[in-house]
This record gives sequence, structure tokens and C-alpha cells, in this order.
Amino acid sequence: MEIRPIRTDADHKQAIREIERLWNAPKGSREADIVDVLTALVEVYEKARWPIKEADPVDILKYAIDEMGRTQAELAQIVGSRSRASEILARKRALTIEKIDKISNAWGIPRGLLAIPYALDGREVA
Repeated sequence: MEIRPIRTDADHKQAIREIERLWNAPKGSREADIVDVLTALVEVYEKARWPIKEADPVDILKYAIDEMGRTQAELAQIVGSRSRASEILARKRALTIEKIDKISNAWGIPRGLLAIPYALDGREVA
């Protein structure tokens, strides 16, 4: 395969196929170098083609509730009350380090994702 910029979905598919074909190449070989270069090109293309909006902690909690089978009632048990859970989801109350730790332990959400600054009633929360 000739290595060149990935500009189309067809180029992307071809690069992925080549990466898969060469994936187990011995470290330090020409084939392993090709995998490294193609992987970098694929990452650049995917980031431009399918950008991912950074989710904030409230979005992550809503995703856990909507898509991962969690409930607002479970969140209420973790954070102490139904009203507190509602306030967090409505962006009226910030997550504390203690709450982040409890949610992370209970739901397996990485602490780093829950500790990202986010808007709270129109102001940034650090």
C-alpha cells in the first residue's frame, strides 16, 4: 500500500484494512512502521471527520441514566436525596469531590470525567 493522506471514507477503509493486515508485525520492522504511520493518519482523519463533542459531568450522568440502565433514584441514593439529584441534573448544584467519588465507585464512571468543569446556572464550575 502506498502511504498517503486519508481524504475520503474509502481511503479510511483501505487504511484500516492495511492496519488490520499488518497488526501483528514484529516490532521495529518496516511493516510495524507502516502500522504506526497509518494509525496516525487514521486518527487525524477520524478526528476531523467525526469530531466528538466533549461531554460534561451532567451530560455523562444523563447518559448513564438514559443509556446505561441507571436511574435518577439510584443517583439520589448516591448523592443523598432526590432533590439533590434533581438539582445536579438541572445544573443548579455542582458535584462535590465527595459526590464525584461516590458516583465513580457506584457506577464505575472515571473520576476524571466527572471532575471536568461545567456550566452551572450560566456560570462555570471549577
